[in-house]
Amino acid sequence: MADLSNVTALITGATGGMGKAFTKNFIQNGANVALTDVNVTAGQKLQAELGNHSLFLKHDVTSMDDWQYVIEVGEATFGPFNVLVNNAGIDIMKPITDMTPADYDKVIHVNQYSVFYGMKSIVASMKRAGKGSIVNISSIGGLVAIPNTIAYGASKFAIRGMTKDAALDLVDDHIRVNSVHPGMVETPILENIPPENKARIAQDVPMKRLGKPEEIANVVNFLASDEASFITGQEIVADGGYTMK
Repeated sequence: MADLSNVTALITGATGGMGKAFTKNFIQNGANVALTDVNVTAGQKLQAELGNHSLFLKHDVTSMDDWQYVIEVGEATFGPFNVLVNNAGIDIMKPITDMTPADYDKVIHVNQYSVFYGMKSIVASMKRAGKGSIVNISSIGGLVAIPNTIAYGASKFAIRGMTKDAALDLVDDHIRVNSVHPGMVETPILENIPPENKARIAQDVPMKRLGKPEEIANVVNFLASDEASFITGQEIVADGGYTMK
């Protein structure tokens, strides 16, 4: 793992399967982390587990006011941020004929608008830090079609393009921007899927298994670190080979 002892990070959606793995990886490798989520109980529990290098803040990622708040409080605690992991996201799985405008708007606001809000809001802090790395969590749903995910797919494809555009906009500020595209990962979202269905999903992956949140965390760790200092505007796929078929 890359040494993150020079990192002050803000990680959204930090109490979920992958977000929790990102947060633990960062703390274990020396970072200070402001971990944010709407789940206050889970967030406070995670902060208690991780100790003084962590700070939980309740955060509605669709609110610019909340973004300003968490950045201000995080900076007051740890100093300027030099890493942002835009991880918060939701899905409403419905075919296009059943997807309501309200459903669509909700997914787009949480998954896509939040990435814009986060990148826009963090720039001043990263300038104070002297450099930065933004890691936007997309999905293989931002590379290939997945049934019944028109809003989710729209948001994840958008993140892919937004990442590249922001990387160009911010390169002179020494801020790198990359996206990560996980495949089928063993997270709480899959807990309600019958074992036989989960096994069938795994068989569709060339590696014949689901990914682990810790494996995606290793990718995010690298992109956040100075070891990725010449990488920006890229989409990093971690999917067991799913999208190469």
